[in-house]
Amino acid sequence: MSTRITQRELESYLWGAAVVLRGLIDAGDYKQYIFPLVFLKRLSDVYDEEHAAALKIYGDDELADLPENHRFAIPDGAHWQDIRKVASDVGAAILAAMRAIESANPDTLTGVFGDGDWGNKNLLPDATIKQLVEHFSTKTLTVANLPEDELGQGYEYLIKKFADDSGHTAQEFYTNRTLVHLMTMMLKPEPGESVYDPTCGTGGMLISTAAELRRQGKEWRNLRLYGQELNYGTSAIARMNLFLHGIVDGHIAHGDTLTRPAFLDGGRLRTFDVVLANPPYSIKAWNRAAFAKDPYGRNMWGVPPQGRADYAFFQHIAASLDPKTGRAAILFPHGVLFRREEAALREELVRSDLLEAVIGLGAGLFYNSPMEAVVVTLRANKPAEQRGNVLFVNAVNEVAREQAQSFLREHHQKKILAVYEAFADEDGFASVATLRQIADKHYSLAISLYVARNTKSDSDGITSVADAVTAWRCAADYADVVINDVLALLKQEVAP
Repeated sequence: MSTRITQRELESYLWGAAVVLRGLIDAGDYKQYIFPLVFLKRLSDVYDEEHAAALKIYGDDELADLPENHRFAIPDGAHWQDIRKVASDVGAAILAAMRAIESANPDTLTGVFGDGDWGNKNLLPDATIKQLVEHFSTKTLTVANLPEDELGQGYEYLIKKFADDSGHTAQEFYTNRTLVHLMTMMLKPEPGESVYDPTCGTGGMLISTAAELRRQGKEWRNLRLYGQELNYGTSAIARMNLFLHGIVDGHIAHGDTLTRPAFLDGGRLRTFDVVLANPPYSIKAWNRAAFAKDPYGRNMWGVPPQGRADYAFFQHIAASLDPKTGRAAILFPHGVLFRREEAALREELVRSDLLEAVIGLGAGLFYNSPMEAVVVTLRANKPAEQRGNVLFVNAVNEVAREQAQSFLREHHQKKILAVYEAFADEDGFASVATLRQIADKHYSLAISLYVARNTKSDSDGITSVADAVTAWRCAADYADVVINDVLALLKQEVAP
């Protein structure tokens, strides 16, 4: 008999598993154990649901177990109920079941359960794992009880809760979903298009494109989704996440996007209609020497400094755009707009005329970080009236903050989206600059150079520290470039 699970019940059910693990493992590691168990439970319950439906038709258990009646195969001994019967070495039994399911579904589930250390009894004693198994056994996760979109929302809830609980590790796998929704609406994915995230984390940006089409009543199942993620466990979670959202045509690869991009066509980078990304910020441990000789031509603007790989990801994304339909939205820290060591790269970016918009957002939208975010959009084939121009938006005040978390309300999203689509000046909020005007400012993309910054202040008119620091950095870098140019001219004048 179907017992519909409400969203509140689902959230309590999922978070209850984390409570079992508290004190035993780090909060940042919860996901390695809870997500695979949720997925294993879902697979088993849906298999039983499909079996029951087929049994009504055929009246025979053997016929009901035929592969054509099931989306995924579950071998003997690998079902959830088999695990419940195990009294000792439970972790080893779970791992064996997961590997058996992966082997039985090589085209879809290889490696999907990740690499959790299930056999480590010092980390997870039998009693704890049994408690987890019995906790998850309290509900039946069939499609009838819990449709895919609702289970997917519960999964997203759990990802956010883990981000809240794990503090500084959150940015490895969580991006503010209200910001992701804005970025998705800006790019307007269409049915049948290809969508790519080169640093996909748990797949939230990819899923957002399907969710947006579903919200609009458009066909979403034929989106072709591609993602690559460096962390093996997180890439496994992304694959589970796509499956739990009902997305079958998803391709998640594990590996280093800069060193070994996973998606190629005939030895060249595959190109995509839509790219959404939140690359890791200013990583230092990357192979700069290899990028200098990149076989895929991703160094067309130059080679970024060793201490900051931001423009390596930037160029990878630019090279991944379909030349006719490609558009991208990338979440960056403000430094990419004006840092002096990236000046030459920034100049080539501007000259390429791929740059469409630079949108400055409020503080706190980077998870567990107070710094302000910037969304940079690229478009491979700009409309004629936008060519040679870049839109700058100062949306620093379009943000809400509750319970120490920042987010965009619907009216914030609509205001930013409207000015982005209008691509026109709006006093104190947006300004369109020509490439010549940007060149006159020494190719700095600091938003304050183009749009007057209406900073929030207290009753005494005192500007916030964050605003003051950002403004000072922009001014200092811009002044440094100007001074260097003046000195160069003076040297030319005094030269014999």
